[in-house]
This record gives sequence, C-alpha cells and structure tokens, in this order.
Amino acid sequence: MAVSLVSNEVSDLCIGKPALRSLPLSAAAVGDALLALRRGGEPHLAVLAADRAAPEKRAVVGKLCVADVLCYLCSDGNLASPGAALERPVSALLPKGAGLVRRVEPQFSVSEALDLILDGAQSLVVPIGSVGRKKLAAAEFCWLTQEDFVRYFLNSIALFSPVPTLSIDALGLVRSADALAIRHDEPGLSLLPLVRRALSDQTAVAVVTDDGRLLGEISPAALSACDETVAVAAGIATLTAGDLMAFIDYYGSPSESLVRAIKAGLKEKGLQEMLELMEDELSSFSISSSSASSSSSDDESSGGRRLRKLRSRSFSIGRRSEEPEVCHPGSSLVAVMVQALAHRVSYLWVVDEDDYGLMGIVTFADMLRVFREQLHQSSL
Repeated sequence: MAVSLVSNEVSDLCIGKPALRSLPLSAAAVGDALLALRRGGEPHLAVLAADRAAPEKRAVVGKLCVADVLCYLCSDGNLASPGAALERPVSALLPKGAGLVRRVEPQFSVSEALDLILDGAQSLVVPIGSVGRKKLAAAEFCWLTQEDFVRYFLNSIALFSPVPTLSIDALGLVRSADALAIRHDEPGLSLLPLVRRALSDQTAVAVVTDDGRLLGEISPAALSACDETVAVAAGIATLTAGDLMAFIDYYGSPSESLVRAIKAGLKEKGLQEMLELMEDELSSFSISSSSASSSSSDDESSGGRRLRKLRSRSFSIGRRSEEPEVCHPGSSLVAVMVQALAHRVSYLWVVDEDDYGLMGIVTFADMLRVFREQLHQSSL
C-alpha cells in the first residue's frame, strides 16, 4: 500500500546527498556571500548561526542564492551605492519570514517532513553524521527540497494508480500565473516583487506579450547563473523585462545595443558608481591571477577589494538558457513530474496548444499535495 511509504525515514531521502556549503552569519558580509556563491559549484549557500538551544552548535538560519543578492542590490538606496551595500551584514539578505528553512532529524518520517514542506518550508536541513557514512562534524547538514520528495514518489508511482495518469486539469493543479507574469514592455524594476515571490515559491517570472502569450521567463536560476552580477543589476534598473530577458540569455557576449541602453539609463538615473562597476565587469573577460592579486592595496576598503575580486572573475561565452518548460492542461500528472525532474525545474508553465497563451502554472508543491491527499485517504 502507498501508505507504507510514509513510514520510511527522512534518512532514506538523504542517501548520497552532499554536505551543504555554508557561511557564518556573524562574520560575513553580503560581498562575502556573493564571493562564496561564485567560487562554489552549488547554486545555494547555507547561513549558519549559533543554535539558541545549544550555543556550542550551529543552526542553519537561511538559504541564499545569487538572485537574492541581485534583488538586494536593486532595492532602494543600494543601486546608488553598491559598494556600501556589499559591506552590510549578510543578515540583510535573509527573508523576514520564519520557518523557510526547517531542521528535521534523520529519523523523522517522510510524512512529517512532507507536511513541513507543504506548510511553507522552502527547504529542510538534515544532519548527515548518522546517515550511513563516515563520522562527520555535528554541524554537517544536507538539503532536502521539493524535488527530492517528487523523485521519491515517482519511484513508487504505481502504488498511486490511477491518479498519476489523470490530467493536471482534471486534478485541479493548474493555478493562475498572474502573480508571476510581467509584460515584455514593463520596466525591469517591476520584476523585483515577482522575483522575490518566485524565490519563495521556487518558480520563475513569465514574460508575456500584450495578449498573454508566453515569450520566455526570467528565473532565479538564470539570474544566479550570471557571472556579471553588477551588469545584470544595472539591467534590472534600466531595461524593460523583455530586453532584460534578452540580456541575461547570452552571457560573455551581450548585445552592444543593450549595453549602450543600460549605460545611458544609468547616466540618466545618476547611478555613476554602478556604471563604473558595470564597465569594469564587462571589460574583465580574462584577468590573470597575478593581476587580480595585485589589484588590492593597503589603502583600499574591504568593500573595494570584494568588488574588484567580483568583477575580475572571468565568465564563459554562450547561451544561458533554453526555452521555458511548458505543458498543456491535458498533460498527465506523471508526465509533468517526469518532464520537470528531467529538466531540473520545480514548475511548468501551462500554455494553450494553439497560440501559446499562458494559462497558468503547475508546481512541485501542487503535485506533492496530491500525494499527501492520497496517503491520507489510504490511512483511513
């Protein structure tokens, strides 16, 4: 019976998961977080602080990505003084809401952990010192996300028959995407509340035509993949949503016309420091480690050194993303699960088959609620 799945422990989902990368809350600035994200191979960074219940231990109090830094740099006041913004404590990046990252013990049941995910936790952190591996430090954790739970249920999908074969429309999983959509000609700064919501919902922002057809998307993942962080922040401040999508779609070789438009917009807005940093960043395709090390001097502030390190990093040339992943109202639940997992996204845009009109969105959270309901019914 499907109900037997929930008696399994969270540790079953942690097998093979790497330890999360972290940064201390007390000793880190925003610039430190951005440098750590750039240097590592993982898209997210855990923020650690002393555990209130056990001060000698560390607790995970937040989860950050480059998109969080971009939203912060584009907020009021920070665009004019990005250097000072990067000097502020990393706590400035953490959302105010509580419970977005929750700790669970390895012996927790899958059902208990799933309830936390569906009650609003973006990620779970699990101690991995006792998950069938060599002894690790007490502060070692791994992430568990919605994707892990979807993959877990897909591996036992036959137990839920015939529900997985029903269409997402019939299951009521297609919800409105109005709060995550922006017209192509709207200013880039209008994206900020939508990107923040996309970060919270683990989705993206749909860029649409005036008549509602899906043109593309701006996702936190694509923003986080941008090595040219200052240039993208400048683009958000000056371009339309459609032009910004085109700007971030190609990295290392941005359109000259868009670069000119960004520079003109920065001059018009009086954002001189942002303009100077952007020009340095876009001209620094390849700088040797010796020149990078010689760039710092005793009279530079720590903020200046961080900015120089960030803009001296080389970045690749190529296309950033593929077309957004879409499905149709008649797509089956299992087909949508497989498609999303194959493309490492936690949502699919639902479009009309005839004109590509945006009809809504289906997310991992929506899918997981179906399985929780099925498990609940099986236990009655």
